[in-house]
Amino acid sequence: MESKISKLHLKFAEKTWNETFQLVRRCMDKPKDKSKPCRPLVRSLERLQDVFNVSSMKTMRSRLEMIAKQQGMGFHLTEATCYLTADLFYLEVVLLPYGGVAEVKVAPHGKAPVPSESFLQLLRSKEFAEFSVKLAGLFTQYDIPGDSETRLKLFSSMQWLWKDLQQISQLPSVPKDSDPRVDVMNHGRSGCLIAEKEDFPMTIQFYAPPTDGMKTSDRPFVPFPPKALLFEETAATEPPVQAARVTVGVSDAAHRLQMASLLPQPPQLDPQGHPVFLSSAEAPHETLPACFLLKLQPAVPMTLSFVDKLRHITDIPIPDVDLQWAPLPKLLTGRSNGPGELPDEQDTIFTVPLPDGALHRYVLLAAAWGEAPAQRAAAVDSIPFTHPAHVPALLQLLRHQSAINTLLRSCIGPPGDGAAAGSVPDLHLEVLPESETSFSVTFQRPDADSLAVLLVNVCDSSQITCTLFGSGMVDPSVDEYLSAVMKRFMSVPVTLKALHGRLEESSSAPLSPGRPATPEAENHRSSTTVTAPSGALTARPQSAAGPEEGLAVAESELLPEITASPAGASYPDPFARTDVFTPGDQ
Repeated sequence: MESKISKLHLKFAEKTWNETFQLVRRCMDKPKDKSKPCRPLVRSLERLQDVFNVSSMKTMRSRLEMIAKQQGMGFHLTEATCYLTADLFYLEVVLLPYGGVAEVKVAPHGKAPVPSESFLQLLRSKEFAEFSVKLAGLFTQYDIPGDSETRLKLFSSMQWLWKDLQQISQLPSVPKDSDPRVDVMNHGRSGCLIAEKEDFPMTIQFYAPPTDGMKTSDRPFVPFPPKALLFEETAATEPPVQAARVTVGVSDAAHRLQMASLLPQPPQLDPQGHPVFLSSAEAPHETLPACFLLKLQPAVPMTLSFVDKLRHITDIPIPDVDLQWAPLPKLLTGRSNGPGELPDEQDTIFTVPLPDGALHRYVLLAAAWGEAPAQRAAAVDSIPFTHPAHVPALLQLLRHQSAINTLLRSCIGPPGDGAAAGSVPDLHLEVLPESETSFSVTFQRPDADSLAVLLVNVCDSSQITCTLFGSGMVDPSVDEYLSAVMKRFMSVPVTLKALHGRLEESSSAPLSPGRPATPEAENHRSSTTVTAPSGALTARPQSAAGPEEGLAVAESELLPEITASPAGASYPDPFARTDVFTPGDQ
């Protein structure tokens, strides 16, 4: 009896679903006033889809048809096969009688259908939302503007571009990372190309910073102990990958786009290690009102100078109609204001928890960041270009900005305070801009009532230098060590945690006969002049200021620290203390 009731309920639910779907489809197909979209009907159907179990071929057909209409694609079917069609490709889905899926194929224009395991698994798992997102990405890849003839030319040009990028990626280079995939992604001329199958949009992965869960043993960390800095408390996760889809878009001006490979055969490198390209007269081309696009995923907050550099590489300006300019930290925190509004003048304060339980509190002064012209930024999501030679230079620039953003984001805690009630931060730090590619971090010394400054200069994505001022330390290799830690972990809190632990150890160690007391160690309690490298901070009495007030260092404390690190200098492991990081945990 229960089995019969269940079958009746299922049959009734399926009938209700089919009737509802037909009603919505008729509403969508009817001519309608654009001011009265049928979006509420679509949302209602989407909610029904979320809860309804696909148990028949008819229901699966209805679900696929709805997804096709949402993506602006055509839909056709035979007895057991559905076709989701676009101008330059189609998806072929072979159904089973009970609503299952036997096979999914993707057929780009001019090519035979190719089985797609990824689309197949999504449909078999009833992951319709993920299927729709993946289909949208593929549809965008082939959504080329223009008439039929222009679309075919642009599609052919894009295919030649991709083939050239693949050849560029195979040219010899010196490895910079022990992980081949990370090396290609972070240092490769054309990044990590993802398009081995026809069911995936042409995508370049070009930057992935390390994560706190990544162990030192995963990458070489020379000349420092390979087991230092282990974060066992943090679950290992894949690093966030910055990527860009390669597609085409309309342009106000006509551009010469390739209709064949622009690389000599075999491909060559010039003396500087850059790929050699044929001249425009040596390769077929078409002049078309379009250009190639790097669609960044996600958008990259870029300062004005970096946006200008993009234009100098491609000779095509970035359309600024949709760019909303704000101080860089505002964009990184997601706190930028709406269009036409000035950024607020409230300081941003973040409590950043470290895996070992320590807490850092970072202050980013709105006045310092908001009044610095070099720190005005906008989130760039699309970069136009016209030649494969542009891609390596664009990726280097994007990696450079991504490295700066990664370091600044490391000073930004999770949503909310990030600390338990009543928790007291171990360190209070102030982050100030120094130039378009550098910033300073000011903190209170653990051994004195004075302050020290760490100047971080991001020369490019693979060259980061740290210079310590006002620490009272005389070891010239400290800057080299801090630079290596910062580059390895791309984290200001990790580097400051290491530095603060070393300063505590240095202050508790007895002076050696060859190490006289420094003037600042003798006079730090009477120091009242407070000046950071940028000069943004003001003077205050040392006895009256707390750790969250005006952070700075005495100017006399900066001079003794500017010393070049000797080649091959060794430095004791600052993470030997068990309350900081335990080297032997692995």
